[in-house]
Amino acid sequence: MEQMNRIEIRGNVGNVNINTVGESRVAHFSVATNLAYKSRNSEPIIETTWHSVTAWQGRNIPNLEIISKGCPIYVLGRVKTHQYTGSDGVERTSYEIIASQVEQVEGNMVTPVNG
Repeated sequence: MEQMNRIEIRGNVGNVNINTVGESRVAHFSVATNLAYKSRNSEPIIETTWHSVTAWQGRNIPNLEIISKGCPIYVLGRVKTHQYTGSDGVERTSYEIIASQVEQVEGNMVTPVNG
């Protein structure tokens, strides 16, 4: 049986931090995805989930400058789990998406980005 760790999200970019590590560039950014539904009382509810993403510039992600706050974006990658102990002594788990593909979204269409 082939195993798979794959996630795809499409949402809007929140905070962005692009750094240089050696000769490489890496972007750490957040993406908000929304789920809209109605409550039992037919009240509209929008549930927002924030995702932490890391993207290394390279062959599959040629241009990190497309990642800007508010920008609609598509991310394909894998989930990485981090376990740590908080300053209050409580064990916590966080999840990070390691991107293998990042593309701008226009309307409902994903627009491939070339260098």
